[in-house]
Amino acid sequence: MDNSNPNNETSISQELQEKIDTLNTWVNESKSTVFFGGAGVSTESGIPDFRSVDGLYNQKYDYPPETMISHTFFVKHPDEFYRFYKDKLIIHGVKPNITHNKLAELENAGKLDAVVTQNIDGLHQMAGSKKVYELHGTVLRNYCTQCGKRYEGTDVIENAPGVPKCTCGGTIKPDVVLYEEGLDQDILEGAVNAIANADLLIVGGTSLVVYPAAGLLTYFRGSHLVLVNKSSTPMDHRADLVINCGLGEVFKRIQVG
Repeated sequence: MDNSNPNNETSISQELQEKIDTLNTWVNESKSTVFFGGAGVSTESGIPDFRSVDGLYNQKYDYPPETMISHTFFVKHPDEFYRFYKDKLIIHGVKPNITHNKLAELENAGKLDAVVTQNIDGLHQMAGSKKVYELHGTVLRNYCTQCGKRYEGTDVIENAPGVPKCTCGGTIKPDVVLYEEGLDQDILEGAVNAIANADLLIVGGTSLVVYPAAGLLTYFRGSHLVLVNKSSTPMDHRADLVINCGLGEVFKRIQVG
């Protein structure tokens, strides 16, 4: 172990350090910061994304993943839907990583107004974040499609021998936004308002190709737009700062002033 590095941080280039220093300054000077995140926020917790080399889109099933997590497939083939859902979308033992934890720390310090996320894993709340807009819902909530009864957690799904049923006999559905379904309007409105009123918007771990979520960036009218992603995005040209790096490498160096 390198005792000269008490935080056990890997070395980074001077250019990258300067970019992180700029971000750190903006975070501490900002009056209203919002974080908008995608799958890359949770990959460091061991949750695969959809579009990476090892992501769900590149794995082999009888149907493409985007078909199996569509509304039509859920209605027509609930057994197959739930086989895939239980196998690939409910992941055990995952914990918040440095990015989740740092965002919660920033919120607690009054430096972050809200998190807008495309993820459905609930890790932001597990880390302690309170103002979280889950655009695509969460695996931790479910409801009966017939009577509307709510079921919390994943147990009701996992413990069902096939398709989970409500006490009324109706089919239980995860409170996640499937393909062909619209976003929850209240959550969408909250996210839009948070982004529109922010003076610093940090976008991390998203390729910004999934709409309507990616379109939320058009509502930002603040001072600084920052994009943190391992690869380039279609919005890089609009950003005031682009950091092509893993989120953990960046957020472990953010100091709450």
